[in-house]
Amino acid sequence: MKLTILGGGGFRVPLVYGALLGDHAEGRVSRVTLYDTDTGRLTAVARVLAEQARGIHDAPAVVATDDLDEALRGADFVFSAIRVGGLEGRAADERVALDEGVLGQETVGAGGIAYGLRTVPVAVELARRIARLAPHAWVINFTNPAGLVTEAMARHLGDRVIGICDSPVGLGRRIARVLGADPDRAWIDYVGLNHLGWVRGLHIEGRDELPRLLADPALLGSFEEGRLFGADWLRSLGAVPNEYLHYYYFNREAVRAYQDAEQTRGAFLRDQQEGFYARMKDPDAPALTTWDRTRAEREATYMAENRDVAGAGEREESDLESGGYEQVALALMRAVARNERTSLILDVRNRGTLSVLDADAVIEVPCLVDANGAHPVSVDPLPYHAVGLVTAVKAVERAVLEAAETGSRAAAVRAFALHPLVDSVSVARRLVDGYTQVHPGLAYLDRP
Repeated sequence: MKLTILGGGGFRVPLVYGALLGDHAEGRVSRVTLYDTDTGRLTAVARVLAEQARGIHDAPAVVATDDLDEALRGADFVFSAIRVGGLEGRAADERVALDEGVLGQETVGAGGIAYGLRTVPVAVELARRIARLAPHAWVINFTNPAGLVTEAMARHLGDRVIGICDSPVGLGRRIARVLGADPDRAWIDYVGLNHLGWVRGLHIEGRDELPRLLADPALLGSFEEGRLFGADWLRSLGAVPNEYLHYYYFNREAVRAYQDAEQTRGAFLRDQQEGFYARMKDPDAPALTTWDRTRAEREATYMAENRDVAGAGEREESDLESGGYEQVALALMRAVARNERTSLILDVRNRGTLSVLDADAVIEVPCLVDANGAHPVSVDPLPYHAVGLVTAVKAVERAVLEAAETGSRAAAVRAFALHPLVDSVSVARRLVDGYTQVHPGLAYLDRP
């Protein structure tokens, strides 16, 4: 079975390959093709993978190429993890937004909209190319903003594109561990959009144990989201939000913390990864050790400003364990390729699951997965506070898709202005001006 990774020179690719190395079942991935436009990054990541595979006799063969058509032909699965504009683009997204006093995070608020406007046209072209060259391939999208990009690609690939994210999985596992349960045997009642969802129940042997968690301040203070949001707020919601909702519920504090930081998250990762890829130019540098050390630093500093605002302290060791999106991707591939039926939280088309959204809207919910793909599970209606956020952000996503398809500057302004974290139409207009100045790729936004 052949897997093609778009963005194959990306820093997190060794996580995916490491997960594949642990799969020895019949029908496993036997060939991994790495595609990237940056041959230097491709070479560096291929070195890391070679060290990972050392001593493993049945390790998947690795091929690196900068020829997209070659990479796609014959693919059974395509893993999309591209970053249009690189980390330099992310750093610019953050700075333009912060200069206007609004959030610039890469998937939330103004930064997420800018990233979407840059990424959607490229993702759509990739989807068209996949549909032509690998029409039977299943596409697993991790490119951010994951829900928005998955919806854009689904217009050309239908249900053969499925979005994944490690945030809901990590949240559910943390809650299960706090409750003394086996995370692999718990059913997580999770619903929302990508980076905008809530755990409303955690069922163990048919019993919802979330009320027990919400009633115990000590338990709530013992895991990351409990410390991040605070016990009182979680009890008030009657749910545990995805960590990205901290940007909404504590927006003023988050913006101030990011403005006061020495550098933005994107700038930190840009500098960190530039250092990694530079070290990989030395043929004597230990590739896997260097990568692993860089990854550990990256994970330890994740959402550091938000934790500082909440007084949540350092990340716990258990939150730094592997088993994130690469494990979700592997489980998804196994279920589809071998009909190993399983349940996963995925980004898929709504198909009536949430009545407040249309059938084609991509949502993030538990799904039953088999050889025919991912099928969203029926969920209870959203509470009104969640309906407001979900429908507002979906309206923003639709405006981004319109702008990307038509080149309409007015649609881009509408996307920014409608977002709950952008507080003025005037600010929205200045954001569009600012982003088109720093990103040549947004020159297409020139129509009224």
